Amino acid sequence: MIPFLDLQSINKQYRTELIKVCTRVIDSGWYIGGKELDRFEQNFANYCGTRFAIGVANGLDALILTLRAWKELGKLKDGDEIIVPSNTYIASILAITANNLTPVLVEPDIQTYNIDPVKIEKAITSKTKAILPVHLYGQLAEMSKIVEIANRHNLLVLEDSAQAHGAEINGKKAGNWGDASGFSFYPGKNLGALGDAGAITTNDAELAQTLKALRNYGSHEKYKNLFVGVNSRLDEIQAAILDVKLKYLDGEVQHRRTIAKMYLEGIKNPEVILPLSDIDASQYNQHVWHLFVIRSKNREALQQYLAENGVQTLIHYPIPPHKQQAYKEWNDLSYPISEKIHGEVMSLPIGPTLSLESAQQIIDLCNEFRP
Repeated sequence: MIPFLDLQSINKQYRTELIKVCTRVIDSGWYIGGKELDRFEQNFANYCGTRFAIGVANGLDALILTLRAWKELGKLKDGDEIIVPSNTYIASILAITANNLTPVLVEPDIQTYNIDPVKIEKAITSKTKAILPVHLYGQLAEMSKIVEIANRHNLLVLEDSAQAHGAEINGKKAGNWGDASGFSFYPGKNLGALGDAGAITTNDAELAQTLKALRNYGSHEKYKNLFVGVNSRLDEIQAAILDVKLKYLDGEVQHRRTIAKMYLEGIKNPEVILPLSDIDASQYNQHVWHLFVIRSKNREALQQYLAENGVQTLIHYPIPPHKQQAYKEWNDLSYPISEKIHGEVMSLPIGPTLSLESAQQIIDLCNEFRP
């Protein structure tokens, strides 16, 4: 069986270093808010090209706390509208509703699966206060256009970079385009912890200070609470693990790009719709390929065929947010592009330890498939 993602083999590469830093943390006697967190936050900020990185417990908290901080700073208030893609993972929307803000769902570009800037412009009202673009599958949204729209309408921009560590446009990385950005370090991400973890990047010093308080019970100083905060801290062991793996991120992404290029050049079956079918070299080298997502009108049959031949695939994501029971008030709404995407997408294996031989087997199977 070719697994979708082999986390054991990925982390085995760095086992000696990971054990060393975990031992260092254990022996230090300091497990929350210490030198390991400081080191990783600085290194990750440097990697993204931002002034600040603030470690938190997970990627959802990264988004929730950023919106919450903007409310504390008077930049948002209950009921304000936040533009967000209609085909994202539900976490992007949960962060908005958790803050008593109003999501405004906007359809994607069918070619990139990212939010369509033209449709963003049409969705802006007097209540719109922010745009939350999602860099889906590892490709940056059209951030130059989105930032220009935001500047023209005096809107905040919060990037959801949970799948896009290291993705860039013209040398400017995910996390450094908007006013702030939320990252997830869930184990399966391109930069994955050995548990839940997340971070926020920003160039705004006031926002960074507010976030550092909010993640720590609303406190800058022990027993003095400025805000009604939460406990959402990136612990020392996960910070140390992430700092080890950050050194290898670009190399792992390069291997993903090699696999992606093989798929793009090798899969010829018209039953399989490839991502970025008109890809050029600049796009290819800016995409970090967290997921390699194809589409097929015969998805279930293709998935079964690949499984029968020893290839594990996953669907990201089978149900769009507006069709989820959690948002039953939206269930009668129609977002046809999103519904088409969610009904056809399937993710092929791609990862830093997937062999070229396995990738070629997957290519051959995709080409041999007949519904």
